[in-house]
Amino acid sequence: MREPIIVEFPLRGEWLSPNTPGAKIPSHGTNELGARYAYDFVQVDWKRTGWPAYRVSFPQYLLSGVPASEYYCWGQEIYAPCDGIVVRAEDGYKDRERTNLFSDMANAYKNAHYFDPRKDDVQSVAGNYIIIKIGEQVYAALVHLQKGSVLVTVGQSVKKGDVIGRVGNSGNSFAPHLHFQLMDSSDISTANGLPCAFEQYDVFKGGEWEKAVDSIPTDKDRIRFSP
Repeated sequence: MREPIIVEFPLRGEWLSPNTPGAKIPSHGTNELGARYAYDFVQVDWKRTGWPAYRVSFPQYLLSGVPASEYYCWGQEIYAPCDGIVVRAEDGYKDRERTNLFSDMANAYKNAHYFDPRKDDVQSVAGNYIIIKIGEQVYAALVHLQKGSVLVTVGQSVKKGDVIGRVGNSGNSFAPHLHFQLMDSSDISTANGLPCAFEQYDVFKGGEWEKAVDSIPTDKDRIRFSP
């Protein structure tokens, strides 16, 4: 495996990565759609049992679902992880307004494992998304953004740390979250995933925050980043 490409963490504040190459590879159970080393990021309540990502009770989540706006990360700002050029900027795809555990999980599995690039629409999976060229055959994809939140256009230069959109629940999204990956092509439908690590963030261990450098978070790590 090639050495991970180092980029800046694309969010601010505290986060959890339930799907990460720090726990398993492929992180999403598939190599398709450039997702071999992809991350998902959510915000959770660390004081509640099970670290829920939503404000409502677990029975409500299980029985009737949760409005997207009741998720902690809904609408959080997303930042460019590197300097680069925007090569894709897709907006206008509606957010899933309410989560439903069983149907959303089934839909996510179907799209991850049975997506056919010859006939299926990438935006039905990715929703609103941005792809930034950050190097030779290196592209950063930020996926499932909130409808109407994409702040960049194709051909635009961005600097590391620029606000480019907001966390949403569009496309093949099980709940509001940011899906982030590096890949070797600007075409999500055929790209291969590339390994990626973050140049710095903090990890909460033993009651204290410790700095991590050029690291990959696990699916248990409480992480935070502020530049």
